[in-house]
Amino acid sequence: MHVFKVTDRLSSLETNDNTGDSEAAGGDVETREDSKEKKVSKAMKRREKQATKNKEREERIKEQEVLNLTGARHIEFEKIKSILKNKNLQIFEIPSDGNCLYTAISHQVPHETYETLRRKTAQYMRENPDEFLPFLTKENGDPYNDEDFETFLLKTAETSEWGGQLEVKAMSNVLHYPIEIVQGEGPQIKIGEEYDSESLTVCYHRHAFGLGEHYNSVETYVPDEEAFS
Repeated sequence: MHVFKVTDRLSSLETNDNTGDSEAAGGDVETREDSKEKKVSKAMKRREKQATKNKEREERIKEQEVLNLTGARHIEFEKIKSILKNKNLQIFEIPSDGNCLYTAISHQVPHETYETLRRKTAQYMRENPDEFLPFLTKENGDPYNDEDFETFLLKTAETSEWGGQLEVKAMSNVLHYPIEIVQGEGPQIKIGEEYDSESLTVCYHRHAFGLGEHYNSVETYVPDEEAFS
């Protein structure tokens, strides 16, 4: 009798263990399925969010394309293209990184880089302050003092500080080249006419980018392909 009872108890325990294992296994399957569903749901949401972003971006691009055809940027660009075409030139685009003036000039003077031009420009201005200091003012309209001027020169030489006509004048004297500035609005500007060398030409864009003014270089004009079609 005792043997049968022990055997019965063992069988009962084994049955309970198996039932527990089955329930645990079933729970694991359900957990994995829930996890998969959550992952799929998150992935779908990400895809939907990205699709919405892409659609909005495409709409903004289309709107900008319409504005570009009638906006100040497009009008200015077309004017500059027309002026350059009459000189047998076309725009050579320069990155808008603060170094655009120096990069545009170095594009036409192969032995120079924008870094060397920056340093030479700053040094020339330092050695000839009377040519430049009277034309430099602070944001409040006060004239530069000597300390302000030196700070300005250090920025010119070592940073991506934007350059303008004063720096063009300095580069013209450093390189012994006349430099012509072509712009869509206002007269064309030529600096360094005392030099007999062929002019370097840069394009000045007031409306090129949202961040402000920009300089491009030029290259020999190449007729559009559609002109031959």
